[in-house]
Amino acid sequence: MPHRVQALAAAVLALWLEAGGASAAARVFSLDQCADQYVLALAPRADIAGLSYRAADADSYLREEARGLPLRRASTESVLASRATILVRYWGGDELMARRLAGRGLTVIKIDDARDFDGVRANIRRVAAGLGRRDEGEALIGHMDAELQQAKGAWRGERALYLTPGGFTAGSDTLVDAMMSSAGLRNAAQSPGFAPVSLERIVADPPARFVLGFFDPASMQAQHWSIGRHRALRKLMASRTLAVLPATVLGCPAWFAADGARDLAQAHRP
Repeated sequence: MPHRVQALAAAVLALWLEAGGASAAARVFSLDQCADQYVLALAPRADIAGLSYRAADADSYLREEARGLPLRRASTESVLASRATILVRYWGGDELMARRLAGRGLTVIKIDDARDFDGVRANIRRVAAGLGRRDEGEALIGHMDAELQQAKGAWRGERALYLTPGGFTAGSDTLVDAMMSSAGLRNAAQSPGFAPVSLERIVADPPARFVLGFFDPASMQAQHWSIGRHRALRKLMASRTLAVLPATVLGCPAWFAADGARDLAQAHRP
């Protein structure tokens, strides 16, 4: 009889660990590629219940770290099936889905748009606090700030125009502008936010320098036609481009935006 009681107790304990005890440890699920980067940088690998299907794509900053981790659909069913306890999102899913999951007891951490590096710091601290990883968050901020300090003022006020293959530029009140400003560049775009700029205008009155975004090979593969492929513009860019910022540093309001500032600064030739 004692052996049977011990066996029963062991079985009950195993069920408790599987159903209830395991849930005591955080299980983190990210709903989109931007959230993936925060989760990969801040959450213990063993706590990651799921990443988005884009976590391992070529334009994912921490794609190598995503290898071997579960990639899941951004759906309520997928989140619940993973037994996640914490949900991190930037644009993935939607507000209704987030509210429903919060109603089921999940902690939902929202990454906000950041228009400057203070906004990035706030994002890092919010996610780090939600994951119980404040020290790791401060370390990430320290790394970002060190890169910004190294980039500071390199171009000494020279003007440049940011341009994407689709013909968009970024003016003031954008994280791209903050990158350029950190490296000492003056933004040639005159309107705040993101706005289209015509090919004719660029060719007729070309800027002294270009900062190109999403012109890296991985991004251009998806651009079957764009003004970025136009012969006249490519001729101008060939002699006036100071840096090409890859999609990996542009697609998310995160600490690696400082990599963009660093790349711009390193392109300076005294």
